Amino acid sequence: MKPEELIDEQRTYFHSGKSRSLVSRKNALRTLKTMLSAHESDILEALKADMKKPTIEAYTSELSLLYHEIAMTIKNLKKWMKPVRVRTPLINFPARSHIIPEPYGIIVIISPWNYPFYLALAPLIGALAAGNCVILKPSELAPNSSHLLSELFQKYFYSRTVAVAEGGPDTAYALIQQRPDYVFFTGSTRAGREIGKVCGELLIPFTLELGGKNPCIVDEHISLEVAARRIVWGKFFNAGQTCFAPDFLLVHTSIKEKLLEKLIETITSYYGKKPAQSPDYARIINRMQCRHLSSLLQEGIVRFGGKGEENSNFLEPTIIDNITWDSKIMQEEIFGPILPILEYCDLDTTIDILNKLSKPLALYFFSNDRVKQKKLQDRTISGSLCFNTTFTHIMNRNLPFGGIGESGMGKYHGKATFTTFSHLKSVMKGSVSFGVNVIYPPYRTSLEIVKKTLPWLYRSYI
Repeated sequence: MKPEELIDEQRTYFHSGKSRSLVSRKNALRTLKTMLSAHESDILEALKADMKKPTIEAYTSELSLLYHEIAMTIKNLKKWMKPVRVRTPLINFPARSHIIPEPYGIIVIISPWNYPFYLALAPLIGALAAGNCVILKPSELAPNSSHLLSELFQKYFYSRTVAVAEGGPDTAYALIQQRPDYVFFTGSTRAGREIGKVCGELLIPFTLELGGKNPCIVDEHISLEVAARRIVWGKFFNAGQTCFAPDFLLVHTSIKEKLLEKLIETITSYYGKKPAQSPDYARIINRMQCRHLSSLLQEGIVRFGGKGEENSNFLEPTIIDNITWDSKIMQEEIFGPILPILEYCDLDTTIDILNKLSKPLALYFFSNDRVKQKKLQDRTISGSLCFNTTFTHIMNRNLPFGGIGESGMGKYHGKATFTTFSHLKSVMKGSVSFGVNVIYPPYRTSLEIVKKTLPWLYRSYI
């Protein structure tokens, strides 16, 4: 079905009002849960085929998070849908004011390849919960996952409710040209700029979930063993192809070599001496990206790893030293299993440097010094801030997730997803039996009396 036909079909169905009831929304979410649970093995196989994603990583980062999101949404949906009463000024007396969350209408979700199921379906959950109709455009770079998504939604959903449009950037552009009511994009900053530009020209509201260079600072007041375990896990999970993974390390000079030893020990304990043979280590998405990552190793000194097999899209977990802020690897998001290490001596100076860079999607700080934690919290801006951990904040559905500036705009997860896909309509119900007539012309009241009266009239009542 062509993009214009999909949009027209869904718009007709949406305006019938059938997608807006609580029953319809919950049924859609339950159907999604049934679809996922019935085809777990197919999903895991597709992820294995696209990027050799380890089964445990695939289940925990794709399916389990979706199950939790669906369960949380169904449990709270009735409460989230209720109108919220707000105070009304006396100047409006007698009247009542409410804020009503209503669906936008037709949502286009453009998802990436690195977590092809989770990053397509997590926003879908909120869009359906808000009463919208949805068109998914999965990434063509993960073809097995994209095809499976298309097959499953054709089997379990009518296209008037959820449809999958496979294809490349041209398909995404064609869908946006049909003027959907909201666009949700997850991907690179470069592509996000293009999506934002097109949506801006057409005045379509949108969310951009992008990425960036997420700093990970390691202070001298921390257990190096704990820090190494959590950094290696967060960095090399999914072979480093995660938008909120630590992008580079800033390590206090006094502990650099000791931390480096712990990092190497941890990598070996996680993936063995031959990571290419490890069942727990994923692959790079394609040969072109593998070649690009290898080109980033031409500067600095490789302290661990660095070997790759282009034919199998493999690159070892790699640590690279002797990097400067001007190095090529520090000019772009790495999005792969390469961890550059830079040194610092003074936290205040480091904060000043970070504040001159683009605002990251996540900032990680390993330190037991609460004064330094507070300083970092007060003086830096990032999408998320994590102390003594990496990655795990994504598991808390009560924390809105999203970037700021070049790392994105807009939030989702949990209730934030429902709110993102809901237009908050302001509603005031007045009375024709009584009103404040002083506001109507002809104006017989003097300006001095108006100045004295208005502050009192703007007082609120329940």
